[in-house]
Amino acid sequence: MDPIYEKLTTILRAVFDDDSLVATETLTAPDVDGWDSLAHIRLLTQVERQFAVKFSAGEAQSFKCVGDLAQLIQKKTANR
Repeated sequence: MDPIYEKLTTILRAVFDDDSLVATETLTAPDVDGWDSLAHIRLLTQVERQFAVKFSAGEAQSFKCVGDLAQLIQKKTANR
């Protein structure tokens, strides 16, 4: 599994307290119990912390699936 997806899996499991979650390209909020607007903010806060990135408000609302989030993380961390 891609390192970004591995780390996202760990974050998703912690945020949603569900060890069965696996970050996949097609995973969306409706697929996860409890993924509401507040959980979305908690998720993004953890992603920013764990990947040492910052998202603009537009970016935070722009992704439709975990794959979009992973691509954004890759883009922000590519030059490190």
